[in-house]
Amino acid sequence: MASSPGATGHRTADAVIIGGGVIGCAILYNLATLGMKRLLLLERDILAGGGSGLSQAILRLHYSNPVTTLLSWHSLKLFQDFEEAVGGPSGYVRTGYLLLAPDEDRAALEANVAMQQAMGVDTHVLSQAEAREVAPMLDVDDAAGIAYEPQSGYADPSSVANTYALRAREMGAGVRLSTEVTAIRVEGGRVVGVETPQGPVATPAVVVAAGPWSNSLLRTVGVDLPQKPMRHQVLTLERPLDVLPSHPTVADLINEFSFRPEGGNLTLLSYGEEDCELEGYNPGVEMRLASEALPRLARRCPAFAQATFRGGWAGLFDVTPDWHPILDQVEGIEGLYAATGFSGHGFKLSPMVGVAMAELIAHGRATSVDITPLRWSRFREGALMDSRYRYRVLA
Repeated sequence: MASSPGATGHRTADAVIIGGGVIGCAILYNLATLGMKRLLLLERDILAGGGSGLSQAILRLHYSNPVTTLLSWHSLKLFQDFEEAVGGPSGYVRTGYLLLAPDEDRAALEANVAMQQAMGVDTHVLSQAEAREVAPMLDVDDAAGIAYEPQSGYADPSSVANTYALRAREMGAGVRLSTEVTAIRVEGGRVVGVETPQGPVATPAVVVAAGPWSNSLLRTVGVDLPQKPMRHQVLTLERPLDVLPSHPTVADLINEFSFRPEGGNLTLLSYGEEDCELEGYNPGVEMRLASEALPRLARRCPAFAQATFRGGWAGLFDVTPDWHPILDQVEGIEGLYAATGFSGHGFKLSPMVGVAMAELIAHGRATSVDITPLRWSRFREGALMDSRYRYRVLA
């Protein structure tokens, strides 16, 4: 997607969004729908070229907290109805989602499902026999707890980001690609603009939605962001269609991986997370990891013993201390907002994050979903988001 016609002429804006992933594009679109005209998104590379494009792109609902439950549940509905609601494809594919847990996590699983059912979420606890009916290709004998979401699946981050950006441009917003923001400008405790190699842009509102790169931007105004980069790997497998034509999306707490189909005869397996440096991290997958993961996968789904390893990639999570995002105005700086720290959850939450952040910026508070539990000050207050699981990425 090219920059807007004449976009290089933008020197002032009513709001600037930094970051062209699904989060930034969703915020841009939703601000435009609220009537803001002089909007500008700045992206240092291409849309969805960072963490969004390297996501496993699973859409699931299983969370331990009401706020993330609501964000994921309402976002799933938007992904399902994206063509009509936004005006373009989301790439949503319904596969169903199974969460398999060992005995020590069974109580957590059942408590989460009960909480979510009370909120109207389509999720269920299954027995092993019921799980075999849903997914006969899986061996679930070692799963003490099983949750099932029939509407969950996956979607396409690139399609989502580009659709949001295109619709926003049609409403008058600007999109500038290959434009890195080098600094945020603050005077008298409020935002006055941003700096880029192509020149400054004056604005009273800036939204930092740059994922792992948000830290360096906020440091330009003396703000210490409590997040760090973590590298996660996604393996690509070619499955034998004659014995395994399809399978649901699965999160396996026993084997510590997740996997989903990817059209045709491919399956994406996410396995392995580790601390890393932001710049110069290894973007490929390690053969050592594949040799560990594939036998485990074959035990869970015996047909994968005939699968072929085709490669994969590594992306970055922007991880906060409680593995939940920050959706808030930056304390002490008027007009500066942060939508970052998604810790691997960003894509599945992105449609409603766009709605909530646009409401916060345009009206002073989010009304569609109460995002105050995701405020910046929770780290100082000791009010961190909780998870019933030991595996923080599941939250």
